[in-house]
Amino acid sequence: MPSHVAFLRGMNLGGRRIKNEELRAEFEALGFAEVACFRASGNVVFAAKGDEAKLTDRIEAGLGEALGYEVPVFLRSAEELCALVAHEPFDAAKVNASEGKLQVALLARKPAAKVRAQALAAASEVDRLAIEGRELYWLPSGRMSDSELDLKMLEAALGPWTMRTMGTIEQIVAKHFA
Repeated sequence: MPSHVAFLRGMNLGGRRIKNEELRAEFEALGFAEVACFRASGNVVFAAKGDEAKLTDRIEAGLGEALGYEVPVFLRSAEELCALVAHEPFDAAKVNASEGKLQVALLARKPAAKVRAQALAAASEVDRLAIEGRELYWLPSGRMSDSELDLKMLEAALGPWTMRTMGTIEQIVAKHFA
């Protein structure tokens, strides 16, 4: 059974194009088993044992060499993703009333208390924010493109991330870890 998901940043944006079949083959060439790609946005499910930092380094180095550009990787275990999906960072009524989709920014590391407070200070009634572990949850009241939330400031404070909708993460968990 798969044990991890690698969320890759910046895949299939701009000039960086790779088909899921090619991405799966790259992971298999790195020695990973039970590799599956979910959508064409850099979500790779796979089975592996070992230290998360070493697995992340292995994937980043292998993809960088194969593709010719840096690919930041945000690795989560099946257990972490199941907990993430079970977590309710906002009141269900507010989530249901929002015209926006609940977003999850997967962070490289858990932010320190001071950084966390700085990031959460950017929240408003229009853009709700919560942080749990290595995830920033964002509930925009409408379309992301209409939001005035300063994502560049947040990323400068919290460090690099990659963002997915909660729906995408729920679908990955339901398909591969249920």
